[in-house]
Amino acid sequence: MSRRIVLGISGASGAALALDCARLLARMGIVIDLVTTRMARHTCDLELGPAATQELEGLADVVHDGRNMGATIASGSYPVAGMIVAPCSMRSLAAIASGLDDTLLTRAAGVQLKERRPLVLLAREAPLTQAHLRNMTAVTDMGGIILPPVPAFYLKPDSVQAITMQIAARAVDLLRLGAAQADAWQG
Repeated sequence: MSRRIVLGISGASGAALALDCARLLARMGIVIDLVTTRMARHTCDLELGPAATQELEGLADVVHDGRNMGATIASGSYPVAGMIVAPCSMRSLAAIASGLDDTLLTRAAGVQLKERRPLVLLAREAPLTQAHLRNMTAVTDMGGIILPPVPAFYLKPDSVQAITMQIAARAVDLLRLGAAQADAWQG
């Protein structure tokens, strides 16, 4: 199995989720192909600051231009173990659900579905419309995994960082690349 994944970041709020995913994957020795949407960098800078954006790009092994539809991750022949989109905007979700491969992020996600590889979307919106729910169902029917970034309050997190790290760890665990990263319920 490939030890390479695609980490996609859309412009939805929740940039800390992407950074925590990248930190976990890098710590596990996973090669990261990073792709962002046009608004993702702006949101990351706004929510976390330019230093966080630089750290995120520094953790990636390859940083793809989201407009480059000829990038390696746009092809099913490029060996990756799967993809996480953290956070996943409703616009990106809708494009993925309908097969609209209009950006490198949505094309890379579509490749995961057609190749039957894990695709984990940290869908970030509230409340949800019927269109959002239908898009989530469509992606699930195609084999994708919708993981809303919902805190595990039963773990009694003591900070926002603890919440985002646990959610990121759950996303990484869904790729089944190694030992579990998320804290488990102990009963």
